[in-house]
Amino acid sequence: MSSVLVKFLLVVFCFLWCCFPGRAQKIKVACVGNSVTYGYLLPEREKNAYPAQLGQMLGDGYEVANFGKSGATLLNNGHRPYVRQPEFKKALEFAGDIVVIHLGLNDTDPRNWPNYRDEFIPDYLALIDSFRMVNPKCKVWLCRMTPITHRHSRFKSGTRDWHEQIQHAIEKVAENAQAGLIDLHEELYCRPDLLPDALHPDKEGAAILARTVFSAITGDYGGLQMPRIYSNNMVLQYGPELEIKGIADAGEKVTVCFGKYKKSVVTGVDGKWTVVLPEVTAGGPYELHVATKKREFSYTNVMVGEVWLCSGQSNMAFMVKQALGSEPLLAGARETQVRLFDMKPRVYTDAVSWDSAALVALNRLDYYQSASWEMPDERTVADFSAVAYNFGKMLADSLKVPVGLICNAVGGAPAEAFTDRRSLEFNDRLADILYDWTKNDMIQGWVRERAALNMKYSPLKYQRHPYEPCYLYETGIRPLKGFPIRGVIWYQGESNAHNVELHEVIFPVLVDSWRNVWGKDLPFYFVQLSSMNRPSWPHFRDSQRRLAQKISNCEMAVCSDLGHPTDVHPVRKKEVGERLARLALNGTYGRKNVMASGPLFQKVNFEKGAAWVSFVNGINMKSSDGGQVTGFEIAGKDGLYYPARAVIIGEQVKVYSGQVKMPCKVRYGWQPYSIGNLVNGEGLPASTFQGEEK
Repeated sequence: MSSVLVKFLLVVFCFLWCCFPGRAQKIKVACVGNSVTYGYLLPEREKNAYPAQLGQMLGDGYEVANFGKSGATLLNNGHRPYVRQPEFKKALEFAGDIVVIHLGLNDTDPRNWPNYRDEFIPDYLALIDSFRMVNPKCKVWLCRMTPITHRHSRFKSGTRDWHEQIQHAIEKVAENAQAGLIDLHEELYCRPDLLPDALHPDKEGAAILARTVFSAITGDYGGLQMPRIYSNNMVLQYGPELEIKGIADAGEKVTVCFGKYKKSVVTGVDGKWTVVLPEVTAGGPYELHVATKKREFSYTNVMVGEVWLCSGQSNMAFMVKQALGSEPLLAGARETQVRLFDMKPRVYTDAVSWDSAALVALNRLDYYQSASWEMPDERTVADFSAVAYNFGKMLADSLKVPVGLICNAVGGAPAEAFTDRRSLEFNDRLADILYDWTKNDMIQGWVRERAALNMKYSPLKYQRHPYEPCYLYETGIRPLKGFPIRGVIWYQGESNAHNVELHEVIFPVLVDSWRNVWGKDLPFYFVQLSSMNRPSWPHFRDSQRRLAQKISNCEMAVCSDLGHPTDVHPVRKKEVGERLARLALNGTYGRKNVMASGPLFQKVNFEKGAAWVSFVNGINMKSSDGGQVTGFEIAGKDGLYYPARAVIIGEQVKVYSGQVKMPCKVRYGWQPYSIGNLVNGEGLPASTFQGEEK
């Protein structure tokens, strides 16, 4: 009897569950869009298109339907309006509880946006109203469009600009319609390798879209997460406010405890949160606790002080243990207030071909080894950048506060690899550097040859590499966004010296690119190339001098007196780091009693057969060796330079030669391996320069 009763009760329960009007219903998700939603070019698109992958992520409680139409435009007067397609009718009949709309890509066609742009916003609002009419309770999400890469045939002729204009229009529509906004652009933008035809994502790209949509509509961002740069022993930037940032699930309460302060914040719909604490006294140690109900992070031995990013190529990566005179630094390492965050590559760009594991990691932007903040000791200092460490040590000794150094330097890397993608795409002089970069002579030949060797065994057409334009920005700089720093020191140029004029465009763009991350007034101090027997280097050094004068809050440290005729890696790094520290102490920290640099060319006058050269920072000028001043040359109108005598008279140098009766041009330190020996009273060297009659 008992078994019969159990079976009867089960039948009754199932009947009531099926018939009861309040039973759970699946949440219907309508994915509306164009060929990206449809899954164009994807093998087994029914399984691999982003709506299908989204359905797998959401699980049995959801019903996800794909209403994508290849070639569809949002514009009703476009060449293929979505509202006139059968997919639109089916989407209305579906009456989704959630509607995710990704339209606009095809509106970049020259038949559409140039003619009907003023209709875009009203047409989009009407489309949204259509879905709300069939289901007034539906939640509508608009998507910022997926990227169109530089390889698209119409990229520079209009698509680049129209795509950005449409993105802004979509944002306005979302605001006006009180609809949610999902950013399908950001994560794919730095993965052009996942857009093989410049427009449509592959399976991995579609998975990124599905995960992005999943997080938006569920609020599930993986719980509380902190940027990887947060760890024990870290240094946080001192200032009038202290910002702590991270990610958590949407609507979660995040509590931050630091020192005597405790503050809570509720995350937004995008899962992002920021806590701003009042000014915290420099020093420490402090403890930082960040918690939600489900997860907590605790960081100990945290200091507040000055944080600097130290970047560039191999001369910045050059380690303390490789530098001349490193023994005293290592012996006293534990006594300094310098903390180190060393972003070393997983694989080095040596003359080898990488294996498949390295190539796969590079494509996934996983280029740097896991790192954490380290205390200074014989081991950590020995393996850290010599230039950066000497810079930080001089700052810590002078300012009497903790100094945090983030080193992000890659041997052989060109400046364009450290520059963000948008800055290159929207600069008409630089956009072409993105195309077929391994065969592009805008990029130095050695750089391309080394990259080709490293990637020799990759089967992929669009294999990523640290020398590729934008790559080091996307893997090394972008992840640091949101972690405040005081400024940047930079030692790079060897891999751009082949084209002085092109570097004069790239370098200011790079500086602006990083200032867009950390603030417009970010100090940027860099090292001029040293002396070496490479014929383009005098022109490059002089170009760097002029760039320092042109870019605001940007200064240059001279090291031509520390070079080597045949070695691109001179070993006297202590002086280089300390010269950078002088620039920071004088310019950033207001220590005007610290001489910032050696004599810098200001102007030249030509009188009575001689050039009279005036300098900034030329107090008590002399020769470095106590002999005659060397390294000056003058020329007449014929442009032929001759070695010249140089006599210091006050803060000017008189330059003349019996071979040039009427000079109108003067230059200094113009040999690739310079013989110039002009210094000021602090012993700091003069820069390579050339000047002429105005």
